[in-house]
Amino acid sequence: MKIALRRLAPVALLATGACFATREDVQLLRNDVAGMRAEAARADTAQQREFAQVIAALGVVQDSLGLISSRMMKMQGDIRGDLYGMGQQLIQIQELTGQSQRRLQELRSSLEQRGQSIQQPDSGMGAADTSGGAAAQPGVPGPNEMFELSLDQLRRGSSGAAISGFQALLQQYPNADIAPDAQFYLGEAYRADGRLAEADSAYAVVVEKYPDSQRAATALYKRALYMEQQGNLTAARAALNRLVQKYPRSDEAGLARDRLRSMK
Repeated sequence: MKIALRRLAPVALLATGACFATREDVQLLRNDVAGMRAEAARADTAQQREFAQVIAALGVVQDSLGLISSRMMKMQGDIRGDLYGMGQQLIQIQELTGQSQRRLQELRSSLEQRGQSIQQPDSGMGAADTSGGAAAQPGVPGPNEMFELSLDQLRRGSSGAAISGFQALLQQYPNADIAPDAQFYLGEAYRADGRLAEADSAYAVVVEKYPDSQRAATALYKRALYMEQQGNLTAARAALNRLVQKYPRSDEAGLARDRLRSMK
């Protein structure tokens, strides 16, 4: 306090116009001003160092947060991948335990959608390939999902929409596991639309292209019925006999035998 009064005393003398100020007082004032400036400069330097330390600390925190975020994203990807693998194993187990084809198809469609959601924007990897051919692109329905959507249209009575859906599926995923079913239901959609000749052609593709599929026997039986309706009994008998010989354990084989007896 005394030092501050001592420094301000010359200032007060000059401010009041006192004529008693000496050269020593003026020099003292100058020294005090220079000292105050030096202290201010030192304070600014210290403050700048503190700011620099704070900025450096924030940089370290930001790097740590970035590392944690990267690890979390990798962990989420690993978890989704594990869930996808478990889903595939579940389908295999259900196939072995004799679950219904309808339920299995629903599971495949759901798994297909989950597989597409696994893709990361920067991973450069496509969605999981469940088509048996080209992988479904992000945002584009896979073969199982397209099959479910088309079949739903057929059940709702929208045979035209169902036809377009099954045709698109077969064009985009010709080697998909679901292709035989899609070809068969394309015939069903044509039949529902009253286009019987086109339905027969679709069934013929099932028989010739997918002879080992579960739909082949049904498609061949439907072909035989169409031939009979058209009055071509010779071709109808040949189709029924072929059915009995090639698929003797199928349900359609029993129907074919009954039909052959009634045609004699």
